Amino acid sequence: MNRIAIGSLVIGFIAAVVLLGLSLTARSAEAARQLTDINWVAEDLNGGGVIDYAQTTLLIGPSGAASGSGGCNRFATTATINGAKISFKPAAATRMMCAPAVMDQEQKFFAVLEEARTYSVEAATGKLFLYDKDGKIAARLSR
Repeated sequence: MNRIAIGSLVIGFIAAVVLLGLSLTARSAEAARQLTDINWVAEDLNGGGVIDYAQTTLLIGPSGAASGSGGCNRFATTATINGAKISFKPAAATRMMCAPAVMDQEQKFFAVLEEARTYSVEAATGKLFLYDKDGKIAARLSR
């Protein structure tokens, strides 16, 4: 009888671990859905605001392929999303010249993407926040 009881406990424990793992995977996928297939527009980069007419945008696809406009040039990169963690590969961009202030904003945006470590989507406003390794808000983007 003891062997049957122990076997049942082991099987029950394994089932609980599997269900917990599936639950966490589902939550991670749901969090990523809040982020993907939305054209995000930068509102602020490292507390310095943005130039309004230089639309700095980010679109992340479900596969992690990301693209947008740095304000002057189109870019492409890859995002890796795991729960609330996010990271971006260095962006590949076209090489057009623009006004120095727009070029500066674009370089800051690309740097913010590379420095991003976590993210959140604020429920009340729907805004996307990217945080750096120190937990500081590096970017605020809106839908």
